[in-house]
Amino acid sequence: MTVQIENEFLIATIAEDGAELISLKSKKSDIEYIWNGDPAFWGRHAPVLFPFVGRLKEDRYTYGGKTYPMGQHGFARDQVFEVIEHGTELVSLSLKSSAETKEVYPFDFELILSYALEENNLTVNYQVENTGNEKMYFSIGGHPAFNVPLEKNLSFDDYYLGFSPQKSRIQIPLSGPYADFAHKTLGQTNTSLDLRRELFKEDAIIFETKGVNTFTIATDESPHSISLSYADMPYVGFWSPYPKEAPFVCIEPWCGIADSVDATGNLIDKIGINQLDSSGIFKTHYTLTAK
Repeated sequence: MTVQIENEFLIATIAEDGAELISLKSKKSDIEYIWNGDPAFWGRHAPVLFPFVGRLKEDRYTYGGKTYPMGQHGFARDQVFEVIEHGTELVSLSLKSSAETKEVYPFDFELILSYALEENNLTVNYQVENTGNEKMYFSIGGHPAFNVPLEKNLSFDDYYLGFSPQKSRIQIPLSGPYADFAHKTLGQTNTSLDLRRELFKEDAIIFETKGVNTFTIATDESPHSISLSYADMPYVGFWSPYPKEAPFVCIEPWCGIADSVDATGNLIDKIGINQLDSSGIFKTHYTLTAK
């Protein structure tokens, strides 16, 4: 099942499965900004990444002396959320820990996703609450895929990635599916980056980020664009499934990252992991601006 919110500018559709944004459409231009999920390229739209971002070594981790299996990006994207609030311009969905989730993730939690429209902006809010009696460890992030091109008369190569602020950022390469922190470099995000398939030859492009950041998919051939902005999320990834000529690009804001090449598998030692004391609440958000 799906739920919709709208205002005079945009209509957003969210699936209860995974609390996933599956459509963001302009009322004025009729442009659809979110990828349609064609499984020939990638069968998702904008999955929620929780309680892990990226791949764990050998798809498992250890906590409290016990080893747990866990697939890439965690399990939230494959769970059914409950709608707990639904207004004209706002919807909130909740996922709580269960006997099923505790088989692979031993913590008690409530994850709330809220989507809110304001003019031509959609803000995606994450709230994680530790409802258990012990410290909780988790990562969370977004994986929205945006149509490229946004208009039928344009092509993938007509677009570029814009970075704001325009400054160099630390780039973290991947070794297979794992983060290779030992070989970090300085990424040249002080200028825009033309979209080419070869950019994604080594999988995702990952940068460390600090403070307020805005990333834009735009073209000089049209005034229409999509931007993703946030404050104080430590990583961002850009991805399109090379060598397929997929008509989309993901901009992925993360509070967490894949296991490092030399990760021990111990959850407490995981790079980028977040911690919450009992009854603690973690909040973050990102905003999409559709033009």
